[in-house]
Amino acid sequence: MSQTLPPVALPGTLLGSTTKYLPGPGTHIYESYIYSSIAGAVSSTATRAPSATKPTTTSTPTASTATTATKSKPLPLLSVSRDNGAGQDTMGILGVGSGGGDTILPEVESIVLARVTRLGQRFASVEILVVSGSVCREPFQGMIRREDVRATEKDKVKIEESFRVGDLVRGTVISLGDQSNYYLSTAQNELGVVMAKSEAGNTMYPVSWKEFVDAKTGTREKRKVAKPF
Repeated sequence: MSQTLPPVALPGTLLGSTTKYLPGPGTHIYESYIYSSIAGAVSSTATRAPSATKPTTTSTPTASTATTATKSKPLPLLSVSRDNGAGQDTMGILGVGSGGGDTILPEVESIVLARVTRLGQRFASVEILVVSGSVCREPFQGMIRREDVRATEKDKVKIEESFRVGDLVRGTVISLGDQSNYYLSTAQNELGVVMAKSEAGNTMYPVSWKEFVDAKTGTREKRKVAKPF
C-alpha cells in the first residue's frame, strides 16, 4: 500500500521509506525512514537519472539489461520548506482551528514544541515553533528556568545536563512571562527533549528518562527526556 505524503509536517513527522524516496532539505534519516527536521510544507520532486553511455552496437535488450534499467530508475526527492522559494512564508498558522492563518498566541497550559537556542546557568532560551499542534508563522521567544525543568530535586538540576542548543523540546506554558519571553515547564513525564543530535551531529534516541544515545557511535548524553506517547 503506497503512503500518501502529508501536505505539511512537524519536526519528527514520518514522511516515507528510503526505498521509495531520497532525503532532501529539511529532512533526516533514521532506521531507513525519512523524517521531517523542521515544520513546513512537504514536496516531492523527481530526480534526474544519471546519463548512461550509449552502446557502440545495436542489439536486442536482454532480461538482465531491462532489470538494470528498472533498478536505476531515480527516486523522488523529499524536502520540507518553510517558504515558497520567493522568501514569502506560505505556511501561516496550520492545524485544526487555525483560523485560516490568523495569529495564534501561546496561552497558559498550551502544549508547545520549541527549539533550544541558548543556555545559561539558570535557564534555557527557546524559540516556540508549534502551539497546540499549530505551526507558528513566526517563532515566539520562551524560557525554561532551572526550577521548571523537573518536578523533583529541583535544586540538583543542571541546565547543561538537561538541554543542548538545537534540541527540540515539548513543554507547557506556565506563565506569559514578561514582554520578551514566555515561561515554559518540562516538569511532567511526557514533557522534555523529544529530538536531539549528538556532539558528533548524529541523530540520537532516548534510552532512559535522563539519557539519549548516539545511534552511530553509541555515545550517551544527558537530557531531560520526554516520555514517548
